[in-house]
Amino acid sequence: MYKIKLRFLFILLLSGFSITAYAIQEQKPFLSLSLANKIVTAAMQQCERDGFQVSVAVVDKSGVIRAQVRMDNAGAHTIESSFRKAYTSASLKLPTSKLAQIAAKDSELQGLHHMANNILLLGGGLPIKINGEVVGGIGVGGAPGTSFDETCAEAGLKSMQESK
Repeated sequence: MYKIKLRFLFILLLSGFSITAYAIQEQKPFLSLSLANKIVTAAMQQCERDGFQVSVAVVDKSGVIRAQVRMDNAGAHTIESSFRKAYTSASLKLPTSKLAQIAAKDSELQGLHHMANNILLLGGGLPIKINGEVVGGIGVGGAPGTSFDETCAEAGLKSMQESK
């Protein structure tokens, strides 16, 4: 009988410990659907104010689309380019304009263009960070120049700060 009580106590202690350990585990930041939609909307509104018809994509840290929009009169190709820019910035954790500069300067790194089908080293993609951790990426495609795409993507990221 003593052994049974001891085993029972041991099991309780173990389960209590695991519950406590679980309760104090820090929740990792993630990109919610509502935040992804907010980012897409803010980027689209910036491009609309600037007179550009674009597509905007937001992906999670795995490169899966969380939100995407194609504005009226945006080219069909902008859907793919916005996704690939978002994917690239989320996966490589850097702005796509920076990656394009790096690849242009170093012939060995030009292979980044061919690393994966969804990689696009063209400005307009930015990583999305929460508490310093990359949780996704935003990509904008269709403005008349990558600097304009990036300006719209930056407006999307800025909307995250306004909600704090």
